[in-house]
Amino acid sequence: MAKAIREVYGETIKKYGELNKDIVVLDADVSGSTKSAMFGKEYPDRFYNCGICEYAMMGMAAGMAKSGKIPFVNTFAVFLTTLGSLAARTFMSYSGLPIKMMGAYGGMSDAFDGATHHALEDIAMMRTLPGVNVMVASDAQITDWMVKTAIEVKEPMYIRLSRDAAPDCHPADAKFELGKGMVVREGSDVTIIACGLMVSTAITAAEALAAKGISARVVDMYCIKPIDAELIEKCAKETGAVVTAEEHSVIGGLGGAVAEVLAKAGCAVPTEMVGMQDRHGESGPYKDILHKYGMDAEAVAAAAEKAVSRK
Repeated sequence: MAKAIREVYGETIKKYGELNKDIVVLDADVSGSTKSAMFGKEYPDRFYNCGICEYAMMGMAAGMAKSGKIPFVNTFAVFLTTLGSLAARTFMSYSGLPIKMMGAYGGMSDAFDGATHHALEDIAMMRTLPGVNVMVASDAQITDWMVKTAIEVKEPMYIRLSRDAAPDCHPADAKFELGKGMVVREGSDVTIIACGLMVSTAITAAEALAAKGISARVVDMYCIKPIDAELIEKCAKETGAVVTAEEHSVIGGLGGAVAEVLAKAGCAVPTEMVGMQDRHGESGPYKDILHKYGMDAEAVAAAAEKAVSRK
């Protein structure tokens, strides 16, 4: 049974905390939700509850990073990338300190708390900051790799995590690489480039499309910045149509990043973007609001059919 991404993160940061004593974890009084509390319970001398003060938390992390520690900063993605954005720009981007921002409850996964708690702009905001890597976790396996990579690579990182469970999307022997994406399902008629929980959604859509005679390739673009331009161009040329799927605004996120690559390469293929269409969401059951705002498998399949019809 698929495990919740936040649970996997909590277990993973605790596991690596035993192996590397330089890891420190900070949280903005929501460690029970982000699951950083698992680390705090095991290593209380390296865990800091900073209260609901995101900017100050980022400042503390900067000092720790300057002192040689590896700080993992945790709270809901929407607050981390807004209230913590000035510190991210100053300390991570401008100063280059290797702070690891862990954005919990990405997308609309904090469903019942509504628009104030939905993170639909975070990818766009973070990928504009020079020198900051941006990644989105799609399943348990890649969540573990992202935490391990954040520890090993001495660069600033923003990693987006979901509250919900996600089915496994990758083979057991998958080899991930910073700055790359991965084909998780082959296809020849259209490429669906997705990130986060939308990867498993895209796979479901591809299965439905196959029943209609449409062969859809699915790519997990787990690294939004730096982005795998080579893979995007290759898929666009081979399948002749592209759909992007993200639990994020269609403005400035994965869709925008892919469109930038295609435009720069002069690769003009029909392109559709699945995501939030320039508006805020609302409170409600997670699956229901994803359906209402066109971010479910049905919407991805419809976008793929439209892209194919435009070829």
